[in-house]
Amino acid sequence: MRYIRYLFVGLIVAGLVVVSMANRGPVTLTVLPAPLADLANWNFTIELPLFIVALGFVAVGVLLGYLLEWIRESKHRSEVSKRQRQVKKLHREVTELKAEKNKGKDDVLAILEEAPKRKAS
Repeated sequence: MRYIRYLFVGLIVAGLVVVSMANRGPVTLTVLPAPLADLANWNFTIELPLFIVALGFVAVGVLLGYLLEWIRESKHRSEVSKRQRQVKKLHREVTELKAEKNKGKDDVLAILEEAPKRKAS
């Protein structure tokens, strides 16, 4: 299974390298459209190869997807932590009740009483 994953990742990387080599031409990125830039009297431009722009937008999309998924799952994480606190509280209560029940008894007898009972076959 690991080799299939390596093969899949290798094919993706090879495809990205081929697409990147085919799209090395420069493109100019501007922050504002020309009419709005004239109105604001400011515009930032940068010239980059097309493959860097494309891969950058893919990376931003992946990060945004992870962020949105993390936010969506926050209610599940909070529910799990609430349940874990509840289980710890109940475990403490059971331990206290067992100690109270076996108070004053011999330790070995208390352990034997707590052991699960086996049915005779």
